[in-house]
Amino acid sequence: QVQLVESGGGFVQTGESLRLSCAASRSIININHIAWYLQAPGKQRELVAVITSTGDTDYSDSVKGRFTISSDNAKNTVWLEMNSLKPEDTGRYYCKAYYLGGEYWGQGTQVTVSS
Repeated sequence: QVQLVESGGGFVQTGESLRLSCAASRSIININHIAWYLQAPGKQRELVAVITSTGDTDYSDSVKGRFTISSDNAKNTVWLEMNSLKPEDTGRYYCKAYYLGGEYWGQGTQVTVSS
């Protein structure tokens, strides 16, 4: 199993930046992939960014060029650097790990972007 703890959310103005972190309870080297999802108010959870154990990354079209996902194997942590934030980036951000056929979610961290 994998426990995930997100942090770094907050209240910011349009155009500002935040860095979210996702700390895993075990080594992330063997975790197939870790992803960030956004659940905006009244909407379903949607994929924002993903990083694989080999370092490959992918992003949703809405955040390409603004968000960067990265990982530190020594710290068992995945980050989501969010720049040029927009009000539509508002919501709860969740970290998800896919490991040995199972999916594991954190509790999320709230991001609010004010116009």
